[in-house]
Amino acid sequence: MQYQSLRILLAAISAFSTLIFSVVLAFVILVDPRITYWLMILAVPFSVVTFFVAMWVSNYALASLDRLVNKTRKLASGDLSVRFMDESAEQAPLVIRELSSSLDKVSLRVRSSMAEVAAEGKRQGQFISDVSHEIRTPLTAIRGAAEILMDQDIPPDDQRRFCETIVHESERLTRLANDLLTLKRIEGDGEIVLKRVDLHDIVDLAEAALHPLLEERGVSLTISGQAPDVLGDPDRLQQVVQNLVDNALRVVGEGGRIHVELSGIRGHSVVTVSDDGPGFGDIDPARLFDRFYRADFARTRGDGGIGLGLTIVKAIVTAHEGTVEAVNLPGGGACFIVAIPSLPPKTG
Repeated sequence: MQYQSLRILLAAISAFSTLIFSVVLAFVILVDPRITYWLMILAVPFSVVTFFVAMWVSNYALASLDRLVNKTRKLASGDLSVRFMDESAEQAPLVIRELSSSLDKVSLRVRSSMAEVAAEGKRQGQFISDVSHEIRTPLTAIRGAAEILMDQDIPPDDQRRFCETIVHESERLTRLANDLLTLKRIEGDGEIVLKRVDLHDIVDLAEAALHPLLEERGVSLTISGQAPDVLGDPDRLQQVVQNLVDNALRVVGEGGRIHVELSGIRGHSVVTVSDDGPGFGDIDPARLFDRFYRADFARTRGDGGIGLGLTIVKAIVTAHEGTVEAVNLPGGGACFIVAIPSLPPKTG
C-alpha cells in the first residue's frame, strides 16, 4: 500500500491535536479539580483512539488515489486497456471520481493518437512498398534494353526499338516523380492559390490541353451545363478535370464518347465526367482513389498510367473542401462526380 508515511503522519497529527486539546481544556476548567483530573487521565486513550480512527479514515480516503496511481503507471508503461472509471472509482470520493473521469479522457486521446500513428506507419510502409514496385519495373526495362544495346551486332531496327523502350520507361519515371511531388505539395503545406474561378473556363482549358490526344484516339468530348463560381486554384482544378478526362480516355475505345456536365446543387458546384467505356466493375469505388490502384491493371499500365491520377484528383478536391465519388452507369461506363462549395453570385 502506498502513502504509508502520509497516513501515519495524518493520524499522528490528529492524535497529537486531540491530546493538546484535552490538556488545554483540563487547565481551562480549573473550577472543578475532579473534572481536570479525569480529563488528564482520559487524554492519552482518547489520543490513541483518535490515531487509529484517523488511520482508518485516511486509508479509506487514499485507497482510491492509490488505485488511480497504479492505473496511471500501467498506462504510462503502455497498457492501453486501463480504464479509470470503474466500480471502485464510482464509490470513491467526488474529487477522485472527477480525476478518474479526466484521466479516462486523456487515455482515450492517447489510444486514439497511438492508433493514428500505427495506421500512418502502415500507410507509409505500404506507400514505400508501392513506390519501390513502380520504380523497379521501369528500371528493369531500362537496364535490360541498355544491356542489349551494348551488343554492337544487333540490327539498327532493334537498336531503335530498345532506345524507344528506354525513352518510354524514363518518361514513366518522370511522370511518377512529378505526380509524387504534386501529392506532396497538396497534402503537405499545400500550394493552393485561391481566387474566384469559373468552372466552365476550367473545363474549356482542360479540353484544349487534351484535344490532340482526343483526336489521336478518335474520342469525342462534349461539354454542357453551367455551374456557379467556386473559390479555388485554377491550375489545380484544371488538373482535376484533365485527370478525370484522361482516366476516361484510357478505357474508352476508338470512337468512344466522354461527357463533362456542369451544374449547381445545394450550394455546391458539380462537375460530372462520364464515359461509355466498360466501367470499373464490382470493386469498391473508394479504392479507385487509392495510390497506385488500377481497376484494369494491364490496360492502364500498357497505356502509361501509374495509378496516381485519381489520387491527385481526390487530394485536390479535398483541399478545396469538396468531395469526389465514382459510380457505374446503368447503361455502361463510369461517372465521376466532383462537388465543391459554390460562391454567391457576383453583385453589381
